[in-house]
Amino acid sequence: MAVRAKFRCTTETHKKWGPTDEQVTRSYEFMAVYDTETPEDQRYAKTTPTGTLTIQVDNPAVSFEPGKAYYLDFTPADGD
Repeated sequence: MAVRAKFRCTTETHKKWGPTDEQVTRSYEFMAVYDTETPEDQRYAKTTPTGTLTIQVDNPAVSFEPGKAYYLDFTPADGD
């Protein structure tokens, strides 16, 4: 069974982890979207009404914009 959730990026944090300025990792915090005025958000709130997610990203090609919403798709992993 797959589940799609809608989360909004709320925070971007940069952390230096090595001796050079290039060694920076970014952490992002997301919260489940809950807007009673938006029909799409009402549908997502029925299956994922609350939730938080924090991820760390080292890939410079990957970034998320605080304030922007993203879909998260959850599907079972093979072999588990």
